[in-house]
Amino acid sequence: MNLPLYEYSLCIALPLMIFFGAYFLLAPTPDKAIFANYLRSRRIMGCALLLLAANYAVHFFFEVRFRDVHAAILMNLSTYFLCYWLFSSALTTLLDRFYITRRRLRLHLSAWVLFTLLSGIILLGLPEGAAQRAGLTVMAAWLVGYGLWLARRLVRAYRRAVRLFDDTHSDNIGAYIRWMSVFTWWAVIFGVGCGLLTFLPDRYVFLWILSSVPFYIYLYCSYMNYLLLYERVEQALEEELPAEESATDPCDSDSPDDTPDPGARPLHTDLAARLSEWITADGYLRPGLTIRELADALHTNRTYLSEYIKATGNGSFRDWITDLRMEYAKRRMLQHPGLNIAEIAETAGFVSPSHFTRMFKAREGVSPSNWRKTQGGESSML
Repeated sequence: MNLPLYEYSLCIALPLMIFFGAYFLLAPTPDKAIFANYLRSRRIMGCALLLLAANYAVHFFFEVRFRDVHAAILMNLSTYFLCYWLFSSALTTLLDRFYITRRRLRLHLSAWVLFTLLSGIILLGLPEGAAQRAGLTVMAAWLVGYGLWLARRLVRAYRRAVRLFDDTHSDNIGAYIRWMSVFTWWAVIFGVGCGLLTFLPDRYVFLWILSSVPFYIYLYCSYMNYLLLYERVEQALEEELPAEESATDPCDSDSPDDTPDPGARPLHTDLAARLSEWITADGYLRPGLTIRELADALHTNRTYLSEYIKATGNGSFRDWITDLRMEYAKRRMLQHPGLNIAEIAETAGFVSPSHFTRMFKAREGVSPSNWRKTQGGESSML
């Protein structure tokens, strides 16, 4: 093994890990109660980073891999197992503040202790041979399976949050948390890779160390950027539909005690009329519109309104609002050729001209400017 390369890679990774972990633990956040969950998540992540830094430090200062390779493998397996839980908990709690419970904490810590004990018995108690190799294969499969299971739970929480945002907000709030999905898949690849490198010959270990540098830099930058967006996302999560809210429109009943016939619900006659009036008045142009605000304006509830939008084939609330704004923008582009794209995007309620252009190209296949030129030419020919 090239020892200088191994030591240089540790010299690069170790200071970064210590800095990131200490910053996540100690750096202040805005003095608002809403940031308490963000701070909790960041501190859990800081503990995970410092735990990995301690692992790196032991390798660097004590050269444990060269003194006792089995002890080094045991230390790595135990560290990775615990860090898998800490990483997933830190990110999942950003999407579900009630995710970490005492019962769940005891369960995962018990699994970590059991995993470490069994790994120790296999690595330090069994003689080298077929039995030890078989045992290590089982432990490696357990570690990878555990990581994939945690990643699956995190991805499910992410997708649930995105669906919630799409069903309740006109703006694309899901874009603010997309980094969690990117990081999760990256973590799966990185975690599985590190687990495999643990068993590879020593000359490949520096790859495991160097690969962590861009991984943790991305994590650090993502957490820092998310601090600017967290308040908006957390407020949106707090507006989640209460379980007890009825999916019936109170205005469909003659009295508060009447229960509408579920069989008549697809007609939605009264709600359709109210929505038509709201669309005619261009109510969808207001930036930051939520389904709660629309439901209040229409004197209905969010669940009933959401069901109506989906039942009429308009997809999520955000897709429906985006379609309305897009059609409005098209009319403006044709009726007012002197207006630039930025002015039209702002008038139509889009968060930025770049967002409008991106959404327009995704739907029409061309940029707004090119579309207007094409449509303008067709109109003049007619």
